[in-house]
Amino acid sequence: MSYIKIAITTLFLILGTIASTAPALAAGNEPSAPQVVNVNTANAETLAASLKGIGLKKAQAIVAHREQYGDFKTAAELTDVKGIGTGTIAMNQAAIVLK
Repeated sequence: MSYIKIAITTLFLILGTIASTAPALAAGNEPSAPQVVNVNTANAETLAASLKGIGLKKAQAIVAHREQYGDFKTAAELTDVKGIGTGTIAMNQAAIVLK
């Protein structure tokens, strides 16, 4: 009989642990809103931190291009910057803002 009591107690302890950690685990799985960045106003550090596949060198090239030629009118114009292709733009489409 004592084995049954031990088994039931263990089962309740396990279920209690699972039940108490489930809300914390569920909260961590919620998708976060995508971070957006205005490529016409952001500095190089912000661009590098906000855009996937864009390091500091490419971010500096974006800023230099913007200063030389003016604001980007479309996200596709970012391909005019050396090292940035359509794949990089597609990967960041939700994050790119042009204002």
